[in-house]
Amino acid sequence: MRAQNAHRLPAVRSVEEVKRLLTSATPVHNQVSCPTVYSLGLRLHAALFLPVSDIDGQRLQGHVHRGKGAKDRYVPLPTDTLALLRTSWKTHRNTTWLFPATGRDQKQSASAASPMRRTSGQGAFRKATQRAGITKTGVAIHTLRHAYATPLLAAGVNPRLIQRSLGHSQLATTMIYLHLTHKGHEDAYERLNALMQGLLP
Repeated sequence: MRAQNAHRLPAVRSVEEVKRLLTSATPVHNQVSCPTVYSLGLRLHAALFLPVSDIDGQRLQGHVHRGKGAKDRYVPLPTDTLALLRTSWKTHRNTTWLFPATGRDQKQSASAASPMRRTSGQGAFRKATQRAGITKTGVAIHTLRHAYATPLLAAGVNPRLIQRSLGHSQLATTMIYLHLTHKGHEDAYERLNALMQGLLP
């Protein structure tokens, strides 16, 4: 009988590390794409393929297409992220893409017919980790997605809402992140203590 493979918990950066990473990203378009990945809890591919038309500034939400498993969903859009996206768009004014492909001059163009390449975003993130002085293993841009979920769970946000934002088909996948914070255990202990007070002889 073969031994089951151990389930490895995802690597998660702290809020302080994320701030250092985001402020270390260059050039300008990566200073916007990386925060978008983080603040919307997106996979890199989904972030880069966000069209201008799928950002709803009035309802403060983004419409994510072509998610994993071909699932569409709406994600909460922080006001700071919206302001950042609007400022960034004014630098290129591409009518289709929020993150249009860059030319040889490394600048985004209004006429670009496709979004930025994934390799560009991945490379920029690796360089940002170096500038931020983060040398831990397992540092990839996907860790921003992990870092999105963990503090929300710790803050007591309903796991079902986080599940929908991340596009997880199973709640159990989202709850993996609860193992990375002590909040769930602390809440359980506090509720247990409150329940037992006055009941025991």
